[in-house]
Amino acid sequence: MSAVIPYAREDAGAPPSLVADYRSTVPRSPREPLVRIPATLTETTGPTGCWDRLMGPAMADLTTQHRAPPLGQRIIVTGRVLDERGLPVPDTVMEIWQANAAGRYVHVKDQWDAPLDPNFTGAGRVVTDGEGRYRFVTVRPGAYPWGNHRNAWRPAHIHLSLLGPAFATRLVTQLYFPDDPLIEIDPIANAVPMPYRQRLVSRFDMSVTEPNRALGYRFDVVLKGREQTPFEEDAHDH
Repeated sequence: MSAVIPYAREDAGAPPSLVADYRSTVPRSPREPLVRIPATLTETTGPTGCWDRLMGPAMADLTTQHRAPPLGQRIIVTGRVLDERGLPVPDTVMEIWQANAAGRYVHVKDQWDAPLDPNFTGAGRVVTDGEGRYRFVTVRPGAYPWGNHRNAWRPAHIHLSLLGPAFATRLVTQLYFPDDPLIEIDPIANAVPMPYRQRLVSRFDMSVTEPNRALGYRFDVVLKGREQTPFEEDAHDH
């Protein structure tokens, strides 16, 4: 078997499949040159325009899904989904999942001793409007240990999965928060080279913040081109 080969995608801002410091990529990265399979009609067409019928109604407020409000700092996240020309991309599904304010996922494999919140599941879904805009309400997730190396902690982040006109047109990425010191020492975030890594960091926006209710953050997603939002090689994370 040949040696492990770091495989970089076409976009310079995308992380390679093999990042030595991110241990889960070592057994999961390609050992041989990739074989490109041409896309067929099945991959390039899909259920655009009927997401509600297929997936159910949007779940844009993760803080009102249970009997009581969840613990933690309530936040609003909003932005636009854009193409390489800066034009809005409407009718795009954005799936959301995250840890709770204590850094714990509702997941059978997450067994560290941070408390679960009975009023927070950490899952949501929105669809962009005609101007490519999206908005959801949640709580700021907490950092958590992840066992990659001694004293390893993941910075606060929200997972985002965007579905375009077909299921094969998918971007999976993560949203980080400004001024988080853990970003600089996180192997997953640092798999994305600079300056592209900054595209994964949201920005605080006072105009999005609602008085006495929630802090506001803005995060635009660019699907391709020079300003493309990097995906993330997230082999270990929940």
